[in-house]
Amino acid sequence: MARKQHAPETPATRWLRARGVAFTAHPYEYLAHGGAQHSARVLGLDPSSVVKTLVMQDQDARPLLVLMHGDRTVSTKALARQIGAKSVEPCAPDTAQRHSGYLVGGTSPFGTRREMPVYIERTILDLPHICINGGQRGFLVGIPPQVCTGLLGAVPVDCALAMD
Repeated sequence: MARKQHAPETPATRWLRARGVAFTAHPYEYLAHGGAQHSARVLGLDPSSVVKTLVMQDQDARPLLVLMHGDRTVSTKALARQIGAKSVEPCAPDTAQRHSGYLVGGTSPFGTRREMPVYIERTILDLPHICINGGQRGFLVGIPPQVCTGLLGAVPVDCALAMD
């Protein structure tokens, strides 16, 4: 029988609480390289409503965060065009960790080590509720997507591609 997992206290949950954001806790058994598809499956969620936090960088190695549906990938060309960059690419895992303060697989847009611009796939804002990483591998928090625009200042973009 699986033991009941508890919601961890993380920089992300402290950040949310400090701003009065109510959230639901969704711990699950983490699977390396399982991603949003795995967490959606084990938690019984729609993969589109599980939002990935991706640490990327522009051509000058300036970091940025992209919030994307769990069942989609980022068109870096479309993103670069919309944010006025020459190019955008994912950061290497160690670089992503250095910028965010979180281990890859546990990256939350809340309570990051370094302040970075945040971009959110526009269609995420059409959802009534999302689950996004809570700052630790195997832990999501449920929030209204407007928290991302209202408190993070996330800028809506159109850069979703279907996953292969």
